[in-house]
Amino acid sequence: MDTTLDDKVLSQPLEQQALDHVWIHSAQWNDLAKGGKLKVIERAEGSYIYDNHGRRYFDALSGLYVVNAGHGRKEIAEAIGAQAAKLAYVSSANMTNTPAVQLADKLASLTPGDLNRIFYCSGGSEAVESALKIAKQIQSLRGFKNRKKIIARKGGYHGATFGAMSVSHGRNEEYFAPFMEGVSFIASPNRYRNEFGLEGEAGDLRCAEALEEEILAQGPETVCAFIGAPISAANGTHVPSAAYWQKIREICTRYGVLMICDEVICGFGRTGAMFACNRFGVTPDLMTMAKGLTSGYVPMGAVAVSDKAYEVFKDTDAQLAHLLTFGGQAVAAAAALKNIEIMEREGLDTAGLRIEAALGKLFEPLKAHPTVGDIRGAGALWVLDLVQDKKTKENFGKGLAAQRHPYIQRLSALLEERGVLTRLMGTIQLVPPLIATDAELAEVVKAIDESLSIAEQEFQFR
Repeated sequence: MDTTLDDKVLSQPLEQQALDHVWIHSAQWNDLAKGGKLKVIERAEGSYIYDNHGRRYFDALSGLYVVNAGHGRKEIAEAIGAQAAKLAYVSSANMTNTPAVQLADKLASLTPGDLNRIFYCSGGSEAVESALKIAKQIQSLRGFKNRKKIIARKGGYHGATFGAMSVSHGRNEEYFAPFMEGVSFIASPNRYRNEFGLEGEAGDLRCAEALEEEILAQGPETVCAFIGAPISAANGTHVPSAAYWQKIREICTRYGVLMICDEVICGFGRTGAMFACNRFGVTPDLMTMAKGLTSGYVPMGAVAVSDKAYEVFKDTDAQLAHLLTFGGQAVAAAAALKNIEIMEREGLDTAGLRIEAALGKLFEPLKAHPTVGDIRGAGALWVLDLVQDKKTKENFGKGLAAQRHPYIQRLSALLEERGVLTRLMGTIQLVPPLIATDAELAEVVKAIDESLSIAEQEFQFR
């Protein structure tokens, strides 16, 4: 009997099928093909993922800062199925659906201040893209036709679509320039390597003052908005003081600049509060969210807009010059509602405070390692800053350069051998699901400790 194409495909190892047909987003094909690094994940439960060979790994990055409520939540799966059977999709152009309405009402009750208007989209990049367009239209409708410029922060990352990439500092100029014009970057809080050579809150406040200086340099009448993540994972997870964000809020208000907080990573319990803005005691004009909104069970994002900012659309009877096909998709909204219900029922919105206390103690002995320059974090968002020299704070490079450093590659392999999957790009990131137990965290920190000791000995760091 002839072998069908399907039979041939099914007879191939999954890894080979993936190498042949799946475009792994940020990996290099040769690394995956020659290094045997490609993983095909078969199932997941709690804080762990299992590959197609049955190997178990602690998901130390929560997928990609996403799976806040943990893997394998049957309640969410059942809510998805029930909604899909009842209604999956209606146009977002001129109507909505029941779970999208219920979710907007719920989000309005959770977001700080008067962030009561919810614009839906499909993910974090779309949320940032939408926030930028909403901000620009608000300024124009208010009569400020020249307010087009955006101020962002050095080291910040806000997504991979064109507008979001334009306000991300590490954007790829070689391949994708020119970017959206009118974007400038200021210093970001960093208590380990402060740009101004200051320590503690003084350094934070000096970074806030840089926003006022940039607004004045650009001309206040030309500046539309400022964007920043409350705690920037992309820039090394430096935790500023509440005074920093309160100063940013005051400066934005004084100059009529809209304040956009990017909560795509920080939101939904990641920092020990439902939103990091709650932790810092500020209310932005616009706030982006995604990732933990559904804990990754389906794609969804949103922008929360303040009543004051939205009012101009009512006053001018204007429609938003922006439309997304899958905004407020019914199945995604149902998943988000169930996810939030679980978080509130199990106290996951504040579980980050327990994780913060546990990791603070567990990490303390690791500060003695010769390649650990700094350990910092908030809630369930932590990094170990890796250095070649503690005195000079010399790192192992940035981005891909750090990822390719032999020491970093060895450290990554050692962690994987011990069943821990995370991201190493000059730092070891530990961003566990909010359901992670103290015992699980202790095992992960033990694996990090052992891996550091072995790698440091092999590379003769003392």
